Amino acid sequence: MYRSEDQQSKICLQGVAQHLTFCATWSFQRLHRPCSIYGESQLMLGFTTASHHPYTSDHIFGSSINGLLWMQATIPVVYSTVFASATRQNTDTMPERRPFVRLPTDVYPVNYGLCLKPDLIDFTFEGKLEAIVKVNLATNQIVMNCADIDIITASFVPEGGEEINATGFNYQNEDEKVTLSFPSALQKGSGTLKIDFVGELNDKMKGFYRSKYATPAGEIRYAAVTQFEATDARRAFPCWDEPAIKATFDISLIVPKDRVALSNMNVIDRKPHPEDDSLLEVKFATTPIMSTYLVAFVIGEYDFVEGQSSDGVTVRVYTPTGKAEQGKFALEVAVKTLPFYNDYFNVPYPLPKIDLIAIADFAAGAMENWGLVTYRETALLIDPKNSCSSSRQWVALVVGHELAHQWFGNLVTMEWWTHLWLNEGFASWIEYLCVDHCFPDYDIWTQFVSADYTRALDLDALDNSHPIEVNVGHPSEVDEIFDAISYSKGASVIRMLHNYIGDKDFRKGMHSYLLKFQHRNAATEDLWDCLEQASGKPIALVMRSWTKQMGFPIIVVDQEQQGDDRILKISQKKFCASGPHNGEDCPNWMVPISICTGEDPGCTKLKVLLDSPETTITINNISPDQWVKINPGTVGFYRIQYSSAMLEGLLPGIRDLTLLPVDRLGLQNDLFSLSRAGMISTVEVLKLMEAFVNEPNYTVWSDLSCNLGVLSSLLSHTDFHEEIQEFIRDLFTPIGLKLGWECKQGEGHLDALLRGLVLGKLGKAGHKPTLEEARRRFKDHVEGKQILSADLRSPVYLTVLKHGDSATLDTMLKLHKQADMQEEKNRIERVLGAISAPDLIQKVLTFALSEDVRPQDTVSVIGGVAGSSKHGRKAAWKFVKDNWEELHNRYQGGFLISRLIKLSVDGFAIDKMAAEVKSFFESHQAPAAERTVQQCCENILLNAAWLKRDADDIHQYLLKRKAPPV
Repeated sequence: MYRSEDQQSKICLQGVAQHLTFCATWSFQRLHRPCSIYGESQLMLGFTTASHHPYTSDHIFGSSINGLLWMQATIPVVYSTVFASATRQNTDTMPERRPFVRLPTDVYPVNYGLCLKPDLIDFTFEGKLEAIVKVNLATNQIVMNCADIDIITASFVPEGGEEINATGFNYQNEDEKVTLSFPSALQKGSGTLKIDFVGELNDKMKGFYRSKYATPAGEIRYAAVTQFEATDARRAFPCWDEPAIKATFDISLIVPKDRVALSNMNVIDRKPHPEDDSLLEVKFATTPIMSTYLVAFVIGEYDFVEGQSSDGVTVRVYTPTGKAEQGKFALEVAVKTLPFYNDYFNVPYPLPKIDLIAIADFAAGAMENWGLVTYRETALLIDPKNSCSSSRQWVALVVGHELAHQWFGNLVTMEWWTHLWLNEGFASWIEYLCVDHCFPDYDIWTQFVSADYTRALDLDALDNSHPIEVNVGHPSEVDEIFDAISYSKGASVIRMLHNYIGDKDFRKGMHSYLLKFQHRNAATEDLWDCLEQASGKPIALVMRSWTKQMGFPIIVVDQEQQGDDRILKISQKKFCASGPHNGEDCPNWMVPISICTGEDPGCTKLKVLLDSPETTITINNISPDQWVKINPGTVGFYRIQYSSAMLEGLLPGIRDLTLLPVDRLGLQNDLFSLSRAGMISTVEVLKLMEAFVNEPNYTVWSDLSCNLGVLSSLLSHTDFHEEIQEFIRDLFTPIGLKLGWECKQGEGHLDALLRGLVLGKLGKAGHKPTLEEARRRFKDHVEGKQILSADLRSPVYLTVLKHGDSATLDTMLKLHKQADMQEEKNRIERVLGAISAPDLIQKVLTFALSEDVRPQDTVSVIGGVAGSSKHGRKAAWKFVKDNWEELHNRYQGGFLISRLIKLSVDGFAIDKMAAEVKSFFESHQAPAAERTVQQCCENILLNAAWLKRDADDIHQYLLKRKAPPV
């Protein structure tokens, strides 16, 4: 699943809405550590090594069930402990962990026969479930997951026996379970569980819900769609809603005959409903064995474009009616991507078709339902004339991410949510590999460092971070780990591992893993075993410190020249956002260290594995004037602190561009992070930034822009905010003049991204020539004289709004209302917060909750206000507090609530605000955002400390820059 965060623009969560300078968001995308013991897998994951048939769960689940039944009967304390903790041993848990016990194993499903009949007028649905189940222990109860569903009748028919009606349904609403009671014990063996039930097509964007759309004629209608990950299949039908309890599915839908009906598999029968000739009954082929969270169905009005991959899979992209043309780019990407993954994994895609469909109301960016991948419209649709370059890039990444899941997550599924990162971290890494294959001109791996790698480092430096692997149980806890640790740190660690192993052995290990565990479940250790066997390297030993231990190290480096040799003294300690960890209990990591020199910056000269607190490394035959760089390619997941002499030696490589772009970026980002942690002066970072005056690379500028945005947000708490704006203008003006406003012959994708970034940055900072030109072009655009190119709309909209009045805002809202494309609406929504006048800020906030903004996009509007200015930040926080009941009810336990909180408060830099935020959420519970609240409070205190420590020095430096030479 792609999370609903603005990753394309690498949102700087310290309070600045950096995304305002971009055209779209790659987002939506979209924890944890110590102690792992080999041998636990036989206890916890017996079913992962059992014999199996690819389309039945009997053999897979049965062998493990027998062992667990023995545990339950013989050592119930052990059994309870095992399942209460969800999986393997792990010391980290969620904040204020809620009691949770997984489903009992005395009855489990083999096949779900499911028929659903949604009512698109009254927003209800009727359902019939006939599930073939296995009874392992005689019992008079069946416990299943069930939420927001009313069971009408239930019965059990033992194989060859008579039907037994259930005598009661006991709902445990807090745990989202139901217990079906029977008058006598259900005996060991097979049988059919029959349940008739009803539910609501809710408006919460989870479970089985309704999505509002307008027809080409403007009529408002609704589609019925699903979003089940992580724990919401139970809102569509009673089920065993845990990833390890796999079964096959036979799905039928009763739908209006003029609607499209889709599910995971292909349609095998379509016939009129016997009682209503306005309805059709659509039956789908039996699915492979799969987890409930991957089930999907959609009923609505759609057009489609179709293609076929070179390996014979039928691919369709479904679009809103009349917009089939906008599905062609995603189709092109998908048709290229499937064969790429087929070849990379050396495992064929197992289904006959795959559909990609754009959903109007969708909380995540996309969801990898097997054979039916659902997307936000902006994550799938590209208008050749009106979509900007960053939107195309984002669509390519999201398609690559979700199709990777068809193997890594769907074919092989994590055993429990503790191992979510196996799904999301891997997909978040390989999406870049796929896009690099399809679009090599995107320089996508450099962008990975800015969008994922540094973002993960920032979050993981907090005391309130968590390991990649973290014990979770209750659904509210599961939702909270869909964060940058599972996704971006997971991807960064996989990237480091891939570099450590090498591509050949990595692919060999991945092939072995997918073959061994296909149609089954696995845990992190299972992947390590396969990669270890393929590479001959101690993968489990190396990776344990990265997945089961929170945080990462800072590598401290000094050097000494001895004749023709260079002696490097290298040490590691835990890096914290508040400064290095110096306690006796400081953890160690197994750190793959690579080293390059000025002789050949693109070539790794030496590799070592740092497995102790410190070591000494000798580089032979190196002249005294050559610089030495640690972590070439910025692949290792750590920060670096060089001695003053080493750092001074690297600076010319920034000015003359001999350092690779990714290394220029990494060096700058490390120093910026060290300044926030109080390890160096922020003034030193500003001096370093001035060395980038000749920088040509888009991603390097993007990271500079983001960090300056963070600093600008921090200094908005002072009376010299204008001085940092002047610094930004001075830094960005040369590259702005070089780029100009018009696309030049020979320019490509990255030039378009860079132009939009730079013009937006200059416009927001008040660069007068940029402001004047933006106003002129905006006027021509509104009057229809000269329509703005898609790549210029965001920077122009941002600039005129930042320095605009009520008439400007009204014009922008009119453009929003007239826009037919969701990308254009989102583009406008993300910049509305730039408006400066307090009364207009309030108007934007009110607009955020209006019917004109889709529910999932409200967060972007509020976040844009919070990130725009000091006044906007205060107004947004007050608005969230005043409207908390409505906002919380809208997003409930989903990850959008965490994003809303983070965007609303992370930019404060006053100690008392941390106390205010903490107090508010103590009295206004947000169970799925507890860790987010803790992280926000920590960030506020860190910002406050940073401001107190460096504000005066920054001010003096900025004043000195302005002073005329004597």
